Amino acid sequence: MHIPDGFLDTKTVVMTGTLSLVGVATAWRQTKKHIEPQRVPMLGITAAFVFAAQMLNFPVAGGTSGHLMGAVLTSVLLGPNAAIIVITSVLVVQCLLFADGGVLALGANIFNMAVIGSVVGGFLYRGVSRVLPGEWGNISAVAIAAWFSVVLSSICCAGELAWSGTVSWDAAFPAMAGIHALIGVGEALITCLVITAVKRSRPELLKANSGKNGARTGSVIVYALLLAIGLVMFISPFVSTWPDGLEMVAAKLGFDQKAIQYPLAEELFPGYKFPGLDSSTTAAIIGGVLGVLMVFLLVSILSRKLKTRA
Repeated sequence: MHIPDGFLDTKTVVMTGTLSLVGVATAWRQTKKHIEPQRVPMLGITAAFVFAAQMLNFPVAGGTSGHLMGAVLTSVLLGPNAAIIVITSVLVVQCLLFADGGVLALGANIFNMAVIGSVVGGFLYRGVSRVLPGEWGNISAVAIAAWFSVVLSSICCAGELAWSGTVSWDAAFPAMAGIHALIGVGEALITCLVITAVKRSRPELLKANSGKNGARTGSVIVYALLLAIGLVMFISPFVSTWPDGLEMVAAKLGFDQKAIQYPLAEELFPGYKFPGLDSSTTAAIIGGVLGVLMVFLLVSILSRKLKTRA
């Protein structure tokens, strides 16, 4: 659902950029104020895992693929405000280093996936959890919130395309919501699997005031970083190469040719691949691993600023 440059007009770029700036700034202040210092290191590894997981496209239907958005997954682990910071960081690295999403459209992508996905998905998870108590109720809340986060983000994207005059609302809304309703099922399944695995292996990560044992937290970070790198190394060569939901809708509705690649936005790692290698599999693995490490480093540096309360 990464919108490229050329799909949105100036007013939409300015509006979504402003909303994203306000949303991220608010999330930063709230995270700095409320997050437990012991949980701060988890931001970096969660960002690395989300980056790795977003590389792994899964087939949906009709020649379309989808990938994890990760907003609800991060919201459940760290809270909606921290999730905005994590997903925003992932989107910035994807945009600037891999040209996944346009530079001018970065504000729209942050608003759709980081702000809307994290806030709406996070609060929906909390609300449903209160109505459906118990372990199964909690997992049901995760699934419902994850599905809605993808669909609502796609509806926002459809609205931005329509407001820009790229395609009519009557065409964009059913096309985007329809295909992302299917992608949302994959989002829900993956999110539930990850949360269930965390509940079974490290339940303290889902609780406030956890992680008081620094050594144990450090070992979790190391193992999780290795898992993220392992995902890229052993699974990415087998992922679906079909176009994602937005790409398929753009081709179907005839506005895919509007996409623009500005010279300053040329990616360092085209197609998430390390350039200059003959083997596409090796190039994808190296590019992906470097991306994981870059996201982890970026968020870890930002996280150091969160350790001092406002």
